[in-house]
Amino acid sequence: MDKFVIRGGGRLTGSVRISGSKNASLPILAACLLTDGPSVFTDVPDLADINSMSHLMTDLGADVSRDDQGRLHVCVADESRSLAEYEIVRKMRASICVLGPLLAKRKKARVSMPGGCSFGLRPVDLHVRGLRALGAKIELDEGYIVASAKHLRGAEIFLGGPFGSTVLGTANVMMAACLAEGRTVIESAACEPEIEDLAAYLTAAGAKITGAGTPRITVDGVEKLTGAEHRVIPDRIEAGTFMMAAAITNGDVKIENVQLRHLLAVVDKLREIGVIVTPNGQDVEVSSSRHLEPADVTTQPYPGFPTDVQAQLIALLCLSDGNSVITEKIYPERFMHVAELLRMGADIRKEGPTAIVTGVKHLIGAPVMASDLRASAALVLAGLVARGETTVKRIYHIDRGYERIENKLNSLGAHIQRIGE
Repeated sequence: MDKFVIRGGGRLTGSVRISGSKNASLPILAACLLTDGPSVFTDVPDLADINSMSHLMTDLGADVSRDDQGRLHVCVADESRSLAEYEIVRKMRASICVLGPLLAKRKKARVSMPGGCSFGLRPVDLHVRGLRALGAKIELDEGYIVASAKHLRGAEIFLGGPFGSTVLGTANVMMAACLAEGRTVIESAACEPEIEDLAAYLTAAGAKITGAGTPRITVDGVEKLTGAEHRVIPDRIEAGTFMMAAAITNGDVKIENVQLRHLLAVVDKLREIGVIVTPNGQDVEVSSSRHLEPADVTTQPYPGFPTDVQAQLIALLCLSDGNSVITEKIYPERFMHVAELLRMGADIRKEGPTAIVTGVKHLIGAPVMASDLRASAALVLAGLVARGETTVKRIYHIDRGYERIENKLNSLGAHIQRIGE
């Protein structure tokens, strides 16, 4: 199991290119199960999660390969299988996205429940509600979601839940509706750019979708979809992470391949803190002074402040001049990084779904343990600026969502060494 050894204190400068979006790529790959013929994708990142989804797609009868230019080729060759095995699905929550396409194209699906989910709580109940509204019969059997339907029929479906709309649930229902009879209207649909990008691929494949990126999506079913070419949008979470890496190190970094309109809430908060963000076409330049102002932040569904940048923001606010309040409204328990930041000298108090951060003059290098993907990124950011040496263990988490992050940061002047244990 690899770990990072980080020598802090360096100032990040230079330029870095953001990879394609992981969270857009995963449901788009699942959508290939709906199509006849090959699809070709540009800017699909080379990540552990992408490899897991490719493995699952292969297991479901698709041929998946990457050419020497980095493009991903996908073509379904065998439609006889409809079982998504536990050993594959358990690695990645987004595997649930094969449920809708399998049901719509193959009329049945048996998909393992993703780890940590349950029918009664987010997010699987909303997936089930939407697919049942389209006419599917769904039950739970030995940890598997078992779905079947001779015909799916369009319906009006409300997908709002106690924590807002569901991104993967919206993706699942939208994909299934593409091959359903008649019109489907999804109310309280997720508005995330990743849903808009999925709709763009499906439309290129022959689907009839309007309203993607808004709370009301309309899908008119078609008889078949064919393969298509598609370029995946830039990863807004990686872009936000590198913005905060520049800010926490008092750096000056040009970040290339960014769609800033996907990051308006993040940019607004960074500017409030004292970070200078200057857009230039598809690029953005980020710089900062050492004096950072505190902030009050609440995570919300898009276009609000994203939960996937909450941990990185807390790392940045550890060095602000005052008290910051961060409230997590999407995943109220998503604060496992707090205990590790405390080991590095941070001053953070957690109260329910809120973390109160009192800025300190400096962080101190320490051995820390990554608990999840975004917590890993927060610990790396803290290590970049901490005095001395920081060791981040269990970095397989960060490999799920960041493409060669240590190489990108080292190219900007960081000192990160990957060591196998």
